[in-house]
Amino acid sequence: MIAERKDDHVRFAAEQQRHLGGYNQFDEVSFVHHALAGIDRSDASLVTRFGGMEWKVPLYINAMTGGSARTGAINRDLAIAARETGVPIATGSMSAYFADESVADTFGVLRRENPDGFVMANINANASVEKARRAVDLLQADALQIHLNVIQETVMPEGDRSFSSWGPQIEKIADGVGPDVPVIVKEVGFGLSRETISALSDMGVRVADVAGRGGTDFARIENDRRKHADYGYLNGWGQSAPACLLDSQHAAIPVLASGGVRNPLDVVRGLALGAAAVGVSGGFLRTVLDGGPSALITRITTWLDQVEALMTALGARTPADLSRCDVLVHGDLRAFCADRGIDTRRLATRSRSRSHIHSHDTAHETVGEIR
Repeated sequence: MIAERKDDHVRFAAEQQRHLGGYNQFDEVSFVHHALAGIDRSDASLVTRFGGMEWKVPLYINAMTGGSARTGAINRDLAIAARETGVPIATGSMSAYFADESVADTFGVLRRENPDGFVMANINANASVEKARRAVDLLQADALQIHLNVIQETVMPEGDRSFSSWGPQIEKIADGVGPDVPVIVKEVGFGLSRETISALSDMGVRVADVAGRGGTDFARIENDRRKHADYGYLNGWGQSAPACLLDSQHAAIPVLASGGVRNPLDVVRGLALGAAAVGVSGGFLRTVLDGGPSALITRITTWLDQVEALMTALGARTPADLSRCDVLVHGDLRAFCADRGIDTRRLATRSRSRSHIHSHDTAHETVGEIR
């Protein structure tokens, strides 16, 4: 039953990717062009540090699948691509493994094919501390993702209907897996609000992945699995990744961005809005299904090269430096910010203080030389 559901998820997710419209709220974020901001390419680095972790690149393959023979083969191809490109990777929900240990290798293949990479295990918020440890042990995981998916569960015919225990259980897991296993809590495509991220911080969660609307829509997937498809009005529920990033400015814990990321510019936009790294699921799934690991390796390699190129043009030596670049917020995203009390005007001029400090320091250096 679970294996069939996992295969359904892949089939419907791939179908969605083939019909996604070209526009989403990442397009409502643009950079103020400063023609003399550029730096030398040799001075740019893709290394990102956050939550006590260091990644070689600010891009990762986010949670997708596992639990059946077909999804195990997909995980193998994803792991090969992660190994060859150096991007971190997360497995899909490991609930199938807890129900049937015979499918362990459909998840464990991520570590077998990628022995030295950064691998994240993935569990739901109902999992016990013992299951969380089992998931980490199976993958020798470097971090543990806990996914939140109330809307998906609501639409899923066999989904959970009790959610009040999720918060207390997340706190138990964060404490129970120990300080050496960072806990990352993520949505599955409906977004995390600032209030949710604040609550997660209080629970001991190390990092939050906003995983916003705009990519794979799991409400739609679960509705497609229903006999009468009577939850169609929930398609498009939630906040986009850019909206979540703007909503979580100055969050107490680092945030990651995923959901609707289509190209290297979206990656750079996400980093500029405060994400420590940016994840992709559906788009990379489609690539690996259509062309195998070699196609995904080529795509990721190209993306990383172009992300670094854009950083160079924008004058950002590190991914974190992008959060000091001037950005403009347009359209419905700007309206969202107004309603949530977010001042977008300061984002358009935030490089000025940095330029002033730089000019001030240069002036002092010049005076010192004259003296």
